[in-house]
Amino acid sequence: MDVGYGELLQILPANPRRVLDLGCGDGKVMALIGGPGVAVDFSPLMLEQARARFHADDVEVVEHNLNAPLPDLGTFDVVVSAFAIHHCPHERKRQLYGEVFDRLEPGGIFANLEHVASPTPDLHQQFLRLIGTGPGEEDPSNKLLDVETQLGWLREIGFQDVDCFWKWRELALLAGHRQRV
Repeated sequence: MDVGYGELLQILPANPRRVLDLGCGDGKVMALIGGPGVAVDFSPLMLEQARARFHADDVEVVEHNLNAPLPDLGTFDVVVSAFAIHHCPHERKRQLYGEVFDRLEPGGIFANLEHVASPTPDLHQQFLRLIGTGPGEEDPSNKLLDVETQLGWLREIGFQDVDCFWKWRELALLAGHRQRV
């Protein structure tokens, strides 16, 4: 699914000093952003692919399940996630957003390209039809949450300039900055 990646790149700084990619998969997003950083995932297959992609780059690939508290990885001026956090339980999502905030440098940005809940069951069914998902084929690991709740959490945690920067049906780009000192 390539939808939303261009929008994600548009809101990020051109030359980030240090990037954290949460749920990096094969490393596609980190490769698009460029720059040194840390890519985390829990899937052995995805970790293997990310390590192969970044074997000669300044990207550390770390095994970590996002359902557990983030390890001490240092601080970052960019934290991104693409289609990963929606697999976490809602309470964990909120905790993770707080952990991200704590790891952002002042002025840093968190951008979450995410699968979110539709406002109504009918809109959810329309989305499933549009992406070719039939009855009973939904991913049981999805724990979708509405945009408004997540934006509210980001604001409560202390993120600034919080907004939904792009949305198509159940795909959304949520982002905010840590205030500069």
